[in-house]
Amino acid sequence: MTDINQLLRADLRGQQPYGAPQLDVPVRLNTNENPHPPTAQLAAEIGAAAASVALALNRYPDRDALGLRTDLAGYLSARTGVDLAAANVWAANGSNEILQQLLQAFGGPGRQGLGFEPSYSMHRLICLGTSTGWVARQRRAADVLTPDAVAEAVSAIDPDVVFLCSPNNPTGTALDLAVIEAAYEAARALVVVDEAYAEFSSRPSAVGLLAGRPRLVVTRTMSKAFALAGARVGYLAGDPAVVQAVELVRLPYHLSALTQAAARAALARADELLGSVETVKAQRDRIVDVLRAAGFAVVDSDANFVLFGSLADAHTTWARLLDAGVLVRDVGLPGWLRVSAGTQEETDTFLSAMTALAGTELETTKETTS
Repeated sequence: MTDINQLLRADLRGQQPYGAPQLDVPVRLNTNENPHPPTAQLAAEIGAAAASVALALNRYPDRDALGLRTDLAGYLSARTGVDLAAANVWAANGSNEILQQLLQAFGGPGRQGLGFEPSYSMHRLICLGTSTGWVARQRRAADVLTPDAVAEAVSAIDPDVVFLCSPNNPTGTALDLAVIEAAYEAARALVVVDEAYAEFSSRPSAVGLLAGRPRLVVTRTMSKAFALAGARVGYLAGDPAVVQAVELVRLPYHLSALTQAAARAALARADELLGSVETVKAQRDRIVDVLRAAGFAVVDSDANFVLFGSLADAHTTWARLLDAGVLVRDVGLPGWLRVSAGTQEETDTFLSAMTALAGTELETTKETTS
């Protein structure tokens, strides 16, 4: 009998699928979800919107999701002050599918993607999945990219797709627009700015740089600030030619009628849904302050999560937190872990557990570094 592994593409053999642990624990702070669910009123409106299309589920949905794209363009225009139309926007099943479609259109065999790690690991994995080469420039966890460093890397490597993440995952740091401008000027490539956490940031969006830059693309999601992770809606903003290119590779009817209806109902209540953003940011800032006071290294965050370090063994700390009923993310950086900002009660539990661990962890760290 033929071994399926022998039929698998050689570059995929031995690879592990992406995924954070899904464990049934009291406090789950490992996937950067918004901890505040939609209100009962909004849930009812989403249900009504879904019911309104349910009687037509024997028909395929709007293949181009024009109504949803129009609503997304209106939302982005209101948030950024940039005049966008449906032709500037594309929507898909989460921002990961957006990234995949971009690489299907602009990457592929014989082409390269460039990223600056540590950053969102799916940039590399989707390159792998689309047979796009991957080149990474490494930086320390707390480092923020500079225009000169990015321009030098882009010029030296000459990639086909450049990935920038603002705010960056897992560090939470946001980019100055000058960094994005420098990358664009140095590249002949598509420059993709991943803004999955933009609503939590105090920095201006790269959407403001789109005019006159047809190779610049900004990707976003409704999973985080909109608290719609379960709906799986992501989108991009860019030049209409980019949208037309993505249409060449998208699967037919890739976005269900139910998803489109739910997303449009949520966008109609955008102000209400985004009302929890300031609450989440307050818990994020509290995490930064308390962990620093306890002696841990902490990276300033512009997202809804915090990267913290000075850990002798990050995985041991992760396991001890799990024993205390708290699930955080081991992102594979020696000495560092990432925690999502939760509700006040969830944050209380996490901080209590970390305070209890602080003496042991920091003492061990001092011993191993002295």
